[in-house]
Amino acid sequence: MEAGEDFGPWLARQLKLADMTQTELAQAVDVTRAAVSAWITGRATPRPEAIERIARALKTDLVTVHTRTTDTRAGLPVGWYHRPGHVDGGRELGNAAAFAFDADVSVLARETCQNSLDERIVANGQPVRVRYTLHELTGEHLARFREAIHWDDLYPHYEVVREQKQKVGRVVDAGLRDMYERDRLVLLRVDDYNAAGLTGDDYDDGRFAAVVRRQLDSHKSGGSAGGSYGLGKATLWATSRLGLVLINSTLSVPHEGRTERRLVGRLDLPWRRVDGEVCAGPAWWGRPDPEMPGARVARSWWADEATVESLHLVRESGDPGTSFLIVGAHDVASLVGETAVPDEDEGDDDDSIQRMHHRLVRALGKNFWAAMTGGGEDRLPLLEASVRTLRNGGVVVPEERVDPMLAQPSRTRALRAFLEGATVEQLTEAGQVAAVTVPLGLPRRGRGRSSVGEHRAVLLVTDAEDADGRPNRVVTMRGNRMTVRDAAVWGLPPSATPFQAVLLAGTAAGPDAPFAAEAEEFLRAAEPPEHNKWGQTEELALAYSSSAYRRINGLTRETNAAIKALVVRPKKRTGQGGGRLAPKLIIGSGKRKRRLSAANMPVLEELDAQILANGAWQVVGEVRIPPGGHEWRLAPVAKFAVRSGPRPSIEWAEIVGVDNCQVAGGMLHFSDGARSATFRGVTDPTTHAVRTSLSGLVVELRTGEGDLRA
Repeated sequence: MEAGEDFGPWLARQLKLADMTQTELAQAVDVTRAAVSAWITGRATPRPEAIERIARALKTDLVTVHTRTTDTRAGLPVGWYHRPGHVDGGRELGNAAAFAFDADVSVLARETCQNSLDERIVANGQPVRVRYTLHELTGEHLARFREAIHWDDLYPHYEVVREQKQKVGRVVDAGLRDMYERDRLVLLRVDDYNAAGLTGDDYDDGRFAAVVRRQLDSHKSGGSAGGSYGLGKATLWATSRLGLVLINSTLSVPHEGRTERRLVGRLDLPWRRVDGEVCAGPAWWGRPDPEMPGARVARSWWADEATVESLHLVRESGDPGTSFLIVGAHDVASLVGETAVPDEDEGDDDDSIQRMHHRLVRALGKNFWAAMTGGGEDRLPLLEASVRTLRNGGVVVPEERVDPMLAQPSRTRALRAFLEGATVEQLTEAGQVAAVTVPLGLPRRGRGRSSVGEHRAVLLVTDAEDADGRPNRVVTMRGNRMTVRDAAVWGLPPSATPFQAVLLAGTAAGPDAPFAAEAEEFLRAAEPPEHNKWGQTEELALAYSSSAYRRINGLTRETNAAIKALVVRPKKRTGQGGGRLAPKLIIGSGKRKRRLSAANMPVLEELDAQILANGAWQVVGEVRIPPGGHEWRLAPVAKFAVRSGPRPSIEWAEIVGVDNCQVAGGMLHFSDGARSATFRGVTDPTTHAVRTSLSGLVVELRTGEGDLRA
């Protein structure tokens, strides 16, 4: 017998798919039932003449039986299975996980590339390779693709959904109009290689079920994994106007004796009633499972090469990994013109594939430059990434490999020097990279206040280059080397040398860093679903304590202090007199008045903002309070960001103290001895001079005397 799946398991599955018993096959092949049983259990193999009769009985060809690299087409055909409506009448009007993210290709790049990093096969030491392919189909190419995905079976569901007065209905309507009025469909394929692939059974615990069947199941192994909420995969469906993603996986561990071309499709739509049948929401494209009652559940199937080609899911090699095809891909950020890239070939198309191409490249460089950086032959990068763009199979933008030296030249130089052991203790010449360690005290898990030990994160500092963008910033990351936070370092004097800094924490700090695994676990719990900062989270408070986040505040203070020690040039001493006194604000009354100066003024160190459904901005601000700074009374002021002229002010609908502060008369009153405080504000949309989605926001802290401090 030729190579392929073992004959016995393959034959047993074909009998189930064809709804045929062993006795019926024995009669069709003219052998005993015992002979068929021996084939299935592997105790014997059929003779060549019996194989011909088996092929005829299963209504397939000899090649399929010999190679056993796919299922026969007899019996239950591949099709769409829609989950029936709930018997209690419950309705879900969309996938809540998908609403956690914007339909933004930059967000998609961050989440999908993070997942590929987490699934990298580490044993061979090679990077995981991720390729993004934008492919616009028109005309006959679009017609053939619709036929391949059984579009006629799906269209009645879309027609019903587009009439629903919900967000999903409006998105689907836009997707259908794009397809039928403009005769175009954008596919966005994400391929990874040297990754685990969607291993495991269709239903039991495993990678396949976690991605295809379930929500909020991250199924991540290893403390350095980037994801922990199981939300990131939802960006695939959120980026599709049609809520449709097709999947082709090559497995690192065989399933049913096979590894290549495991196919399945998933459709995420809201509750609907189509031709009298009530559907709960999701649907799957696959082969009906004969082991389920009435074969009313579709499972993955092993496809042939022709099917994979018709679905635009051909993988470039047999290396393990997964290909996700987003059908009807779009980019919300492009539609509002947030980061448009001028290109004479793009025309006026807000959703152009060229613009999406450029945004993908920028997002990959911004978030994963460190993972794409190696240090010599023995320290290969963790990741290689590229983007290409096609139209009807022809090249529109050639494949562009993301180069970390172009995306982040100074930081890449710093990380490479660290990996190659070429750092210095002090910066004395241009181009040098200084490396120091900063402490992170790690609490024990649970409600106690004791520490498990002190982790030493590695801080790298080097000169800033023009191509870096904004200088004087520090980027933080942990084991998978994805950028978690990119923040400014405040309070630098004019004499400071412009710099870029990188903080490597957890296992990113190197194999000799103390308590690296414990730091990795702690910081992972301190990341929100967006994985864009370290701070207070529910997971951190539950796993450690409600005050555990203060350890991270301490790490931030130590990091900023270490940076200032490296980049601030000492001032020359001058004679007495001639100095300029800093303005001071005297408060209080009586003979003993306290003096407050700019040195102990609180600083708005971090600001998170989001747009609410009513068009209001909701902001959460974190304020750093120097010693004595709790005496200040400061008012948060919201303004629109403008390029020139005065910034229009916005009124607050609500402003409250969250941690270590209270609001009275519109002023923040800080708790005694507090070193940080958090407040939350919601703007009044009736005072907005510009539509929120088309504007930026600036928040300043204003003293009672009219001074401003951003």
